[in-house]
Amino acid sequence: MKPVELNEGAAAPDFESVDEHGKPFRLASLRGKNVVLYFYPKADTPGCTKEACAFRDDSKKFTKRDTVIVGVSPDTSASQLKFKQKFDLPFTLVADKDHKVAETYGVWKEKSMYGKKYMGIERTTFVIGKDGHIKKVFPKVKVEGHAEEVLAAVD
Repeated sequence: MKPVELNEGAAAPDFESVDEHGKPFRLASLRGKNVVLYFYPKADTPGCTKEACAFRDDSKKFTKRDTVIVGVSPDTSASQLKFKQKFDLPFTLVADKDHKVAETYGVWKEKSMYGKKYMGIERTTFVIGKDGHIKKVFPKVKVEGHAEEVLAAVD
């Protein structure tokens, strides 16, 4: 199966999954707002925590720009809830345990660590406009300064 590549200007694929409370979440429910959809490998790991906390710290600036932040990882709802509570994250975390959402967005990729190959999430952020189209894609995200880059893209 060839990975999907979503480009700027393309319609953001709708998806249904569950949030950190195990409640249904649907991307289409956010139409009419800007959405920062960010994919991260694993809740409560150093890089993912730093990224989430940067979005948390800038969350009021995103809100002022009518922008909703949604984090997605292959964790369970329970892990997502624990992560959200531990770091007081003011946005939705989607549990993508079967990595269907990540596959739809083309971020479920072969990775390599210490010579071992495995499948996992490539840290990627999509900025989706109010019309449901992708305004900006940030592939292979470096966490440092990323929230500010994303904020600039929303403007």
